[in-house]
Amino acid sequence: MPINTDKKVMQYINGEFIPSQSGKSFRNISPFTNNMINEVAEGGSAEINAAVAAAKEAFDNGPWGKMKVAERLDYIRKIADIIDAHADEIAYLEAVDTGLPISQTKKQAARASQNFRFYAETVSTRMAGEAYQVDNEFLNYTIHKPIGVAGLITPWNAPFMLETWKIAPALATGNTVVLKPAELSPLSAGRLAEIIHEAELPNGVFNVVHGFGETAGAALVAHPDAKLISFTGETVTGSEIMKNGADQLKRYSMELGGKSPIIVFDDADFDRALDAAVWGIFSFNGERCTANSRLLVQETIKDKFVAALKERIGNIIIGDPLDQQTEVGPLISAEHYEKVKSYIKIAAEEGADVISADIPADLSKGNYVAPTLLLNVTNGMRVAQEEIFGPVMAVISFKDETEAIALANDVTYGLAGYVWTKDLQRGHRVAQAVDSGMLWINSQNVRDLRIPFGGSKHSGIGREGGHYAFEFYTETQVIHVALGDHHIPQFGKKE
Repeated sequence: MPINTDKKVMQYINGEFIPSQSGKSFRNISPFTNNMINEVAEGGSAEINAAVAAAKEAFDNGPWGKMKVAERLDYIRKIADIIDAHADEIAYLEAVDTGLPISQTKKQAARASQNFRFYAETVSTRMAGEAYQVDNEFLNYTIHKPIGVAGLITPWNAPFMLETWKIAPALATGNTVVLKPAELSPLSAGRLAEIIHEAELPNGVFNVVHGFGETAGAALVAHPDAKLISFTGETVTGSEIMKNGADQLKRYSMELGGKSPIIVFDDADFDRALDAAVWGIFSFNGERCTANSRLLVQETIKDKFVAALKERIGNIIIGDPLDQQTEVGPLISAEHYEKVKSYIKIAAEEGADVISADIPADLSKGNYVAPTLLLNVTNGMRVAQEEIFGPVMAVISFKDETEAIALANDVTYGLAGYVWTKDLQRGHRVAQAVDSGMLWINSQNVRDLRIPFGGSKHSGIGREGGHYAFEFYTETQVIHVALGDHHIPQFGKKE
């Protein structure tokens, strides 16, 4: 596909593509070859200040804040249309930049346009207030008001889709945006800026600052005019962001890490549970927060299930992310590759048996970690407790429902979970007993855009998605109206 990936990615501030004020840039590295793809303008506090100022001006004094809702939502639909027109290109850029197989990035590009259309529809139909009449004396009603400048900090796994996941509700509800995308995956964020520029949003409504978390990200969090911060990423980083913005009482939405269990009972549909377990950890190269990185399998079927897993991982196609047949590609960076490999080493040191597929010799330049099973794991091991964020699944057996629930909950994370059983009463019992923000029964990770996304414990704070996003991206204001001359106490009045 003749798409130019080597042009320099620029900052997008106040409707213009500009270099960094310092003139600095950083190298964007291919996870497939570890060669440079292109250069990216490196932003810091100066660029964040300029972007936030542009966004604040657009919100306070520009047409965006005064625009009728229907007109604003026309812009949102236009963005979706342009994404669809360039979906193949976006999928290509995402595969080149992240190492995700292009068969999966195509689906992400399609989902990205759906995010915009969904919020165009949802804001027009569901962002409604409530009204309460109190006898014949009062009417109380609520309205939703945009907050102002939304600071969005997004991760490098499935970056384009996850960027639109935040941008769509932020813009649709009337806010302006400063996006700080992950420095490891700048291509699709740069392309998104071009798409939104083509949609002709008023200057300053949408801005992108490329840079590093400790500089650009920290400056965005610290900026007093960025009234809310939506962050997706590591739990430790999320905690640091909240500390840094605490003095300003910013509004936060935190979508953080996970160590999600897939619980397979012995009465489950064996083949479907196997498909779900394999897909749930090895799709997205294992780099997904909702990955079922812990397999809790009932001991009566453990040997049979593990034998089937071994066969399946040996058949997974590891290859070039641009090859339509590839199922697992390279990890995002050499640094992350070393981290994942270090956990596999830790697993062996802790006494686990490590079973890995073979990596083709011609892929030696890439950041490839083969699909890996960790057998004979106990839940106290580091590899069962800490997020690895790669194609590595720890296998733990359990005796009964009580033990399965105890094992599932015996981690600091609580993002997602999966239960496989034909006993639906048990399925509901276990689902409700597991401490997680989301749980699927007899299903892989299939998400309806209408439902909330988020986790409990160390996996996050707040919920986004569906109409739940309104609670974060808007301020609910209550208006109290007196319908008559009700009694008012008359302090200090002389008879």
